Amino acid sequence: MKLIVAVVQDQDSNRLSAALTKGDFRATKLASTGGFLRSGNTTFLIGTDDSLVQKALELIRENCRSRDQMVAPVSPMGGNADSYIPYPVEVEVGGATVFVLPIEHFHHF
Repeated sequence: MKLIVAVVQDQDSNRLSAALTKGDFRATKLASTGGFLRSGNTTFLIGTDDSLVQKALELIRENCRSRDQMVAPVSPMGGNADSYIPYPVEVEVGGATVFVLPIEHFHHF
């Protein structure tokens, strides 16, 4: 048994949730915030058998795409102002960051 932790951009959340449900995966969605851009993310917790991990990863890959986005950087509060860029910059956002963890025990009460 494995636990898949997938952090995806909010824009991809509904599409991935529908695909996981259609693929017969059960997932818990948690609201989360990215540290770099301080933008909204959704973290999916997916428990699955070892044999289905690749199928889940394919669904995540197909439904979470990266894209370029203009962002206005947050000013450094008390930080080093030398590296602060005061104008919007284009950065790549989206995609998914995925962790696959082994599960020693699983209990459902």
